[in-house]
Amino acid sequence: MKRLLLAEDDFDFAAILKQYLELHQFEVIWAENGEIALEYFKNQTFDICIFDVMMPKMDGFSLAEKIITINPEIPFIFLTARKLKEDKLIGLKLGADDYIAKPFEVDELILRLQNILKRIEQKRSLEGNNIIEIGSYIFDNERLTLNNKNHVQQLTEKEAALIEYLYLNHNQLLKRDEILMSVWKKDDYFSGRSMDVFISRLRKYFNSDPKIKIESVRNIGLEFKIEKP
Repeated sequence: MKRLLLAEDDFDFAAILKQYLELHQFEVIWAENGEIALEYFKNQTFDICIFDVMMPKMDGFSLAEKIITINPEIPFIFLTARKLKEDKLIGLKLGADDYIAKPFEVDELILRLQNILKRIEQKRSLEGNNIIEIGSYIFDNERLTLNNKNHVQQLTEKEAALIEYLYLNHNQLLKRDEILMSVWKKDDYFSGRSMDVFISRLRKYFNSDPKIKIESVRNIGLEFKIEKP
């Protein structure tokens, strides 16, 4: 059972969300504002956090900034009733693993939480092991190579970072801004064009294995698909 810190000032919404999360095997510690959440975080251990953006005493962004100084590896999601792009960019720049606008489907939130935790477990299992099998390819993140049979493709650091991110999130629909903030650390026109170029390169690198596909989803993002043998 994963321990989750929920910071949300709407009592009724928090109670319903807490109950639903607990039905899906999360141990939920609820805080009604950012200051209380911060005290809980200082004195307890959590696997993941959910922060409402607009809270009294301390907003979700300020809370995240303080929590990151305590544990920079903690994954967290922002919830907000505001849909401003500027707010979303602030959240992603802070290192948020996701940013969800209210109202939302609770089942979708559960799935996103599970995907984040799964990705973290995969990343931890890869630490100290730079060799990753991707279909018929061998990806070496230390030597920056992608090896398929008799061909070795030398990679740039950015290409390697993008491959690792896509692999850790394979078979999931990834939004463009999430990829940009995770790999390029910014979301602007030039970074977007750069990403398109890199994705085209990766399609060529992986084109000899029909079980690997990078599919674009119009106006949303893309999916790095790896068929199971």
